[in-house]
Amino acid sequence: MIDIHSHLLPGVDDGSRSFETSVGVLQRFAADGVECVVLTPHLNASRLRDAPYARHLEILGELRQRATAIPELLLGWEIMLDEPNRDLREERFSLGGSRAVLVEFPLSGVPEQGGVELHRIRSSGVVPVLAHPERYWGCTAAKVHGWRQAGAVIQMDTAGLLGRGRIAKISRQLLELGLVDLFASDNHGDTRTLATARDWLLDVSTAEHADLLTRSNARRLLDGQPLVPVPPLPVATGVFSRFRELFFGR
Repeated sequence: MIDIHSHLLPGVDDGSRSFETSVGVLQRFAADGVECVVLTPHLNASRLRDAPYARHLEILGELRQRATAIPELLLGWEIMLDEPNRDLREERFSLGGSRAVLVEFPLSGVPEQGGVELHRIRSSGVVPVLAHPERYWGCTAAKVHGWRQAGAVIQMDTAGLLGRGRIAKISRQLLELGLVDLFASDNHGDTRTLATARDWLLDVSTAEHADLLTRSNARRLLDGQPLVPVPPLPVATGVFSRFRELFFGR
């Protein structure tokens, strides 16, 4: 598996507070079958010039030295689109030196011009990977469909599969409509893991879904290759299958 979204760079943001915590999580990831992890601390688009990239490289180097039996580590950011029309083409803003950048909207609500901004980023030659749309207040399947049409890759958090609330409901709805491109843990030095999504998908769906959503599409993203469309999760009956017919046609 490949995890493109985590907050395991020690002491940097609201994620892991220590090297010991990060090493422990990464060793557990490796035991779960994770082969590569991108460390993506928070950064606001309005403060790109202040990005402490050199310092993060130093911390990454120390983390690699301290740890054994961990996945490959790459560096990236989770960029909050708090200001439009920012240039994200520099390699230091990318996911592990790829053409992709991990971006997010404010959790309190999606900007009215969110789709326009995603399209602008994609038109600049950068692939915007939209983090955890299921968490945004007011998120709907129609909005996510529009963001994908604008050129965004959709990344869902594994935690979205758990529980029975609003986030769990929209998460499963998006999967059943084929609107999710890949999963990530969004681990903050805690117990969240990509294995949750893999095991859930193997239980309710197919090995093809599990591989596409937890490994192969992430690999293609980092390698600069087109992603493989993820088939909708099979739904025999119920409201989600009827919704899919209304949304995309029979």
